[in-house]
This record gives sequence, C-alpha cells and structure tokens, in this order.
Amino acid sequence: MTPEKKKKPVLRVDPSRKLKELPPYLFGAVDVLKKEAYRKKLDVIDLCMGNPDMPTPPHIVERLCDTVLNHPRTHRYPQAKGMPKFRRTVAGWYRKKYGVEFNPDNEVLALIGSKEGIAHMCMAYLDPGDTVLVTNPCYPVHRNGIILAGGVPYDMPITEKNSFIPVLEDIPSDVARRAKFMFINYPNNPTTGTLEDTSFFRKVIEFARAYNLIVCHDFAYSEIAYDGYRPPSFMEVPGAKEVGMEFHSLSKTYNMAGWRVGFCVGGREFIKPLEKIKSYLDYGVFTALQLSGVKALTASQKCVRDTVKEYRRRQVKLTEGLNKIGWEAPLPRATMYLWLRLPEKFRDMGSLEFSELLIEETGIAVAPGVGFGAYGEGYVRIALVTHYQRYHDALLRLKDFIRKGPPG
Repeated sequence: MTPEKKKKPVLRVDPSRKLKELPPYLFGAVDVLKKEAYRKKLDVIDLCMGNPDMPTPPHIVERLCDTVLNHPRTHRYPQAKGMPKFRRTVAGWYRKKYGVEFNPDNEVLALIGSKEGIAHMCMAYLDPGDTVLVTNPCYPVHRNGIILAGGVPYDMPITEKNSFIPVLEDIPSDVARRAKFMFINYPNNPTTGTLEDTSFFRKVIEFARAYNLIVCHDFAYSEIAYDGYRPPSFMEVPGAKEVGMEFHSLSKTYNMAGWRVGFCVGGREFIKPLEKIKSYLDYGVFTALQLSGVKALTASQKCVRDTVKEYRRRQVKLTEGLNKIGWEAPLPRATMYLWLRLPEKFRDMGSLEFSELLIEETGIAVAPGVGFGAYGEGYVRIALVTHYQRYHDALLRLKDFIRKGPPG
C-alpha cells in the first residue's frame, strides 16, 4: 500500500486592487449569456459587440499577403512609434481631409488599435488618485483605462436632455483644476450622439486652456456617417493641437477590427510620453499591417462608401421595423449602432435584466446600457453586425417579445 501523497497547498495571491475595482467586462458578461443560449440550441442573433461582420476589402488583404510572402524583412521587430511611411500617410490623410498639418516625426504615432493607445495614454500620465473627466456613458476603455492606471474618473453625464454632449459648466472648478485630461468621443459610442459643428470643440479648447488639462478625442467613427453628414475632427479647430490629441482606428472604416491598426495625432509634447511608454511595453504594430494600413488610407475609398451604405441599409430596416412594433427607434446620423430606450412595457426593469431576458426568450443578444456607465441605464445598444436578412428574423421575434411583455 503506497503512502498517500500530500496535496501541495494552493497559493492564494490576490490580483491588484485596481483590477478588483473594474466592473465585469461588458462583452464578457454577455458572452456568458450567449454561450448559455447556444447550449440551449437557440438560433442566436448577435447584435452586441461592435465587431464588423463584413470582410476586409480585398486590395488591403492582398497587400498584406504580398508583404508577408515577399518582404521577409517586415517580419522583424517594428519601430514602436510606427514606420515613417505609415506616419507620413496619416499626416497626409489629415492634410487632405481636414486641412491640418502634422509633423510625421513627432506628431503622429502608430497604435495597436485606438483602445490600446487610450489605455497606454492613461498609464503614461496618471499617478494614483489623479482625476480624469470622462463622459458617462462611454466606450469602456475610457473609464477602465483610468482605473487600471490608478486614476479616478469624474463623470460628465451625456443624456438625451443635453443631446449627448457634456455640459462643461456643470463641472465644479475644483474638479476641473485637478483633472489631468478629458475623454470625449464624437460620433459617440454608445449613444450615437453627433456634433452639429465645431462649436463644442471650441468650448473644450477654452476649457482645457483655463484648467491646464489635455483633451483626448476618440474619433473611431469619423467615416461611418450618413446622408451627407461630415463629423468634424477635433484637430481641425484652431488651437486643438496645443491642448490635445485625437485617437483613430482602421477597425470600423475598413473592417479591420482584428488587425489592430490605429494611430493618434496631436501636440508633440503629448505624443512623446505615450511613445515612451509604448517603447517599454510593446514593439508596435507589425510592419506588414502598417503597410496594409497605408494601402487602406491611400487607395480608392469606394470600399468605405460601400460599407457605410450597407450599415445604413441595415439601420433603416431595423429602425422602421422597430417603430412599427412599438419600440421607439431613432435613426442616427453616424456610427454602426442604435441606442434605444427600453420598450415602454419593460422600463421598470434594468437594462442588464432586460438583455438577459431578451436573449433567453428570443436568442437576440444586445449590449445593456448600464455596461457603458450608470447614465446608460434604461437603454440598450444594438450593433448592426449581422447579415441584412437576419433583421427580418430579429423583428419577428421582437414583435412577439414586446407584445408578450415582461414576466409576471
């Protein structure tokens, strides 16, 4: 009889307090619901994450394949700040589109997607306890990046009442004085809010000068706009470069979400700390991907127009159908989303409870508004990321769901 082996003690090491402060990741929580729906063999219609379903345009894919196959030097470590050709291309894109000049040597930085850049921006600037002004609701990394860097978010509510634009006058002066920077995002995710012109940006620049803080504008949806609407760039406003930065991504514009290619532009004094921290933490964007990004930005933009046209077709189909079945659904001017108040019969429940009930009863997955911040409660975000024909199926299910109403 062999002696029983003693079990090794299980280590009990807690993760950082910062990690504990984070809420459950929004899309991870919804993924649990989706897995349960799949387990029940439900036909899931996934409208939760803004994950483009359309393929990357062929000419961009071809550029990547050619580079990887025929240019083995691109397989080596890239420059953390981005290759000169990519940075010159970004500077040229801004010059052509917005009439703004950037020095590609020190005012343009390649990013592994704008999400990474925003998180690293927080790490580059924030000490424990530092305050950052952030819209609520917001794209999750705007808030979570602050918390992970040890900072303290201060909410700027954006609601229907204020047209999803923060009221700068409502920010207490003592809070503004201690804030290091401000996150804004137009066209806005998740609310689909847009700016009529650059007047809000001008106010933001004055505010930043008065309180000595950096403005970080997330401009990921600049090209996803409809019916002649042209989203303004923060950087096209005189004085913007002296107070801030603009973050951008190729993910939505060119259906390159998984490629992780983005960039930021702005004043060199703001770019430099971000470049420095990236040099310690990552090796930058794979060179072959940067060259594909060059191709995307400089080739014909018909592929972008085609993508926008398809998103609009889906939005019109879904909003018209939702309004017919009694779920009020405004048609947005930009982004690939709908931001909807809960149907009237369901307004006594929270957005997470509603989203759980929706997927359990219909197989349709949407993002609960509360996952984007407390001021998102009472809403859901719908991402237009499945084939056009699926919206007919979704509307049939939703019609029965809304007619039936909540349980009990």
